[in-house]
Amino acid sequence: MSRVHAKRSVMATAICMLLGGCAVGPDFITPAPPSVDRYTAAPLPAAGGKQGAPFVAAEDIPTRWWSAFRSVPLDRVIRAAVTNNPSLQAADAALKLARYNALAQRGLYFPQVAASYGPSAQLTSNYEPSDVPQQRYTLHTAQLTIAYTLDIWGANARAVESLDAITEQQHFQLEAAHLSLTANIVTAAIGEASLRGQIAATQRIIAIERDILQILKSQFEAGQAAQVDVLSQQAALAQVEQTLPPLEKQLAVQRDLVTALAGEPSAAGIPQRFELAQLTLPRNIPVLLPSTLVRHRPDVRAAEANLHSVSAQVGVAVAARLPNIAIGGSSAGASAYKFAQLFAPGTGFYVLAANATQPIFDGMTLLNKQHAAEAALEQADAQYRQAVIAALQNVADALQSLAIDARLVSSAIKAETVARTSLDIVRQQLKLGQVNQVAVLNAQQTYFNAAVARVQAEATRLSDAAGLFMATGGSWPQNCRADDWRLCVLEH
Repeated sequence: MSRVHAKRSVMATAICMLLGGCAVGPDFITPAPPSVDRYTAAPLPAAGGKQGAPFVAAEDIPTRWWSAFRSVPLDRVIRAAVTNNPSLQAADAALKLARYNALAQRGLYFPQVAASYGPSAQLTSNYEPSDVPQQRYTLHTAQLTIAYTLDIWGANARAVESLDAITEQQHFQLEAAHLSLTANIVTAAIGEASLRGQIAATQRIIAIERDILQILKSQFEAGQAAQVDVLSQQAALAQVEQTLPPLEKQLAVQRDLVTALAGEPSAAGIPQRFELAQLTLPRNIPVLLPSTLVRHRPDVRAAEANLHSVSAQVGVAVAARLPNIAIGGSSAGASAYKFAQLFAPGTGFYVLAANATQPIFDGMTLLNKQHAAEAALEQADAQYRQAVIAALQNVADALQSLAIDARLVSSAIKAETVARTSLDIVRQQLKLGQVNQVAVLNAQQTYFNAAVARVQAEATRLSDAAGLFMATGGSWPQNCRADDWRLCVLEH
């Protein structure tokens, strides 16, 4: 090494010491947003039309995005869930834990001062016979101990940076927990409404088939229908009735799910009931640009915060291999035989101590720890990029699903209308004896399938709309000044 380089190295070290530390290791740089400007390979048509909902380019998502479904019962359940759900409370506590850990690490920026007071009493032994009596005396010692480690290479600064990033990560995980909870409630409510719709459709077809059975029985008694026609209709009715208990079972389970998400035990239940007629497809479904999405999705932001935290840990590992200066064991105090004499002249003492350490040989332990920290950084970077790819995929899936859902619902409504009209005609023809039992059975089964398919198609479209809101990351109130974030979330 040349003299110039040696002088520069010494000057750099001196400046670091004077300024209280130079943070070694990589400085974190926010990853660049994705370069794509759309989510799918081919442009998607707006899910518009009479049965559709248009996609709208947006810069943000409403905080209370579920209000787009215009359901008062849904809003009430979500309000109760945000207040009572233990998962959110656990995420909230995790954020506090991370924040206090970061504050605790900041304490190492300052000298660590401790005060102690130690009284003692001693009686000397007089085991050997002598004229000297046993001596009894007391000693009082009071002192302050000071310890301080110079953060020359920024090891503590990097540790604080890492813990601050973990705090940020926990904040985004709280956002993700809130988004997941609200989306799950919306989806569960839609699932309940779908089951109620399927039960209602099944009950309608059961009533129709019972009416047809009565017609056939009357015709059989009048000699106008064969017994096999009556038996066929009874079998068809039994088959439809057999589908009802499983739906009722699923509804009971779904109710338990909604109750649990609301933060209540199953026995307590909730008063709100959900029907498809109470849930409206949002008029405008906001879609963020990919570059905006990565700043909006809490899971992507959490992955970025994790990347930041791991990056700072590399600096901690590097600093551990460099010289370290600490002021330790320094103390000042007083010692006297009587407490009242502690502050008298001549009782004071002090100890000044400092040490400088430089690892020389540790079996490559510190070097390998640095390599491990660098490998963890590579892992965190890959995890962040995977989170971005998954976020883009989620939005693409939701957009394509909604684009197809519009056509699916339109076709399902048309199929149900035609099947119902066909069944009504067949029923009239049956009363007049102008149709055979095979046509009746076919018309019944067709209408049953079409009615259930229409309910499922409408529920699927509503669920996919909720999925798009979740895929875009929902929203979190900015600049919330309330002591409890729930006030901002529910009132924003």
